[in-house]
Amino acid sequence: MGSVSAASHRFAAPQAAPVNAPRLQVDKVSLRYKKPDGGTFTALEQVSFEVPDQQFAVLVGPSGCGKSSLLYLTAGLAEPTSGEIYVGGQQVEGPGADRGMVFQSYTLFPWLTVRQNVEFGLKRRGMPAAQRKDIVDYYVNEVGLSGFADNYAKQLSGGMMQRVAIARALANDPQILLMDEPFGALDSQTRLQMQQLLLRVWGNSKKTVLFVTHDIDEAILLGDRVYVMGARPGRIKQILDVPIERPRSLDMVMERSFIEMKREIFGLLHDDLEEVH
Repeated sequence: MGSVSAASHRFAAPQAAPVNAPRLQVDKVSLRYKKPDGGTFTALEQVSFEVPDQQFAVLVGPSGCGKSSLLYLTAGLAEPTSGEIYVGGQQVEGPGADRGMVFQSYTLFPWLTVRQNVEFGLKRRGMPAAQRKDIVDYYVNEVGLSGFADNYAKQLSGGMMQRVAIARALANDPQILLMDEPFGALDSQTRLQMQQLLLRVWGNSKKTVLFVTHDIDEAILLGDRVYVMGARPGRIKQILDVPIERPRSLDMVMERSFIEMKREIFGLLHDDLEEVH
């Protein structure tokens, strides 16, 4: 990886939030869908929480609890039935460059190279070519793909495509990075490698992250704070601070604090499933 840190790049510096304001505020958000029979299905009910600036926040919960729905609402890709979401003090009313999104599925443009995918948003904003090159070079190097900058998506593995997706999201300098189980489709070895890469890249950029996963180990390894969601309808059941210092490594899974937190989260999820059934 390059020897230059993100902090030394003007394009990588986190944007300032209003003084004492959280980077993300979710205020009494509910989401309901109409069913074919004319009734309604409540996916989220009165969800409220805050994510401080530069925090790595992780959402965990049982399948169908609304984790991804909440992420899509934050991205502005859907609208809540009621309630508001604020990023950097501004209400979310649709998609915006202040939010970067990384999906589980590979969302690269197959007709573009790695470099062209990463610079796509910058080019649309009309950024000069020389400045685009500096930013793209930095982030392609940051995710370990300098030797593949001119390759197309079909020439990349799944892990490499997700590296490009992360670089593309960060290149736009968003206020918050939204990640919807981005490593869920990867094999276990590649997933571990990507977790380590994300920890390093996040450590350099210090972006606020809202990360969705169903994997408890991944939640504890990555997160500063874990937001445990309950099911049917989705809600925040408990918020837990991860009591493990950074930098993190895979060896931490053997630590007593890791095992105890894993047991606590598992218990919360298990109890919730028992309530449902």
